[in-house]
Amino acid sequence: MPYDLKEIAAISGMPGLYRLVKPTRAGVIIESLDARAARSVASARNKVSLLQEISIYTQDYDQTVPLTEVFDRIHQKYGTELTVNNKSDDRDLTAFMGEIIPDYDRDRVYMSDIKKLVQWYQAVSSTLEYQAPATEETTEATSTTAEEPEAVSVAADAAPAEEGTAKKSKGKKKTDETTASE
Repeated sequence: MPYDLKEIAAISGMPGLYRLVKPTRAGVIIESLDARAARSVASARNKVSLLQEISIYTQDYDQTVPLTEVFDRIHQKYGTELTVNNKSDDRDLTAFMGEIIPDYDRDRVYMSDIKKLVQWYQAVSSTLEYQAPATEETTEATSTTAEEPEAVSVAADAAPAEEGTAKKSKGKKKTDETTASE
């Protein structure tokens, strides 16, 4: 994945993007992706949408393009300097989107979505470091040496942040207690 979007989220009622730092009892500690990197707490009432889980509709109703892939396509074509911004003319934004995803669904992807995509890409590309996609040789070497940690990270991603942390610590205690009693 060129940009690691696992910890980056959009939060309802709050402008911009945020890095999820740590879960709390009342919500999650977040850090803004702007230059200030201000920390605050997002309440459990706020809807947190991880960028990794967002996709763009295509004309095929059964298929979407993950945001990570969209960001990769933008980076390959434009790097970190986009020719458009979220205040650009609608025709320019539509042409931009057509270059990145030629078969995007023009009925279900609204202009506000395209503006948000451009704004998010600018925030992420200015903050996070782009990692070149792994080649087949690199992927083979990584998969043979680090299979177990990969499985752990996948399991951690499957559970919600707050509950996943609590379940892991409880599970580990049970494992330690079981080992100690045997």
